Amino acid sequence: MNDLRDLYQEVILDHNKRPRNFRVMEDATHRADGHNPLCGDRVTVFVRTSGDRIDDVSFQGSGCAISKASASVMTDALKGLPVHEAEILFARFHTMVTSDPGVDLDDEALGKLAVFAGVREFPSRVKCASLAWHAVKAALATGGIATTASVTTE
Repeated sequence: MNDLRDLYQEVILDHNKRPRNFRVMEDATHRADGHNPLCGDRVTVFVRTSGDRIDDVSFQGSGCAISKASASVMTDALKGLPVHEAEILFARFHTMVTSDPGVDLDDEALGKLAVFAGVREFPSRVKCASLAWHAVKAALATGGIATTASVTTE
């Protein structure tokens, strides 16, 4: 478990300092704004789909290291996935961060996202880690060109 904690800290620091896909996507087909009033995290996610596939995902925003790192890793994980697989990945991620710390996880199904399992030990940080995920889920649920959704985690 110590190795996973070390990896968790390394991933958080790396993705916070150098977030991947941190940009406004001008040709997004979906967009959602997310806000966590408990700690002030704000994120806007941009998604471009064609058919039932996610071609590109990006985000902009400000917040804590966990929020930014989670959004960064999320964008990498969702690119190229069919929308229904992205929804499955959201459910797996959400289950992971909200489950009891003693519950065994399917690390293989989660891939790189498994490093966020450490968030389970800090319930006040779960919303930080899941904010961008809720926003992308809301964006995809709106269905349609250049649609905007809003989500607030409380």
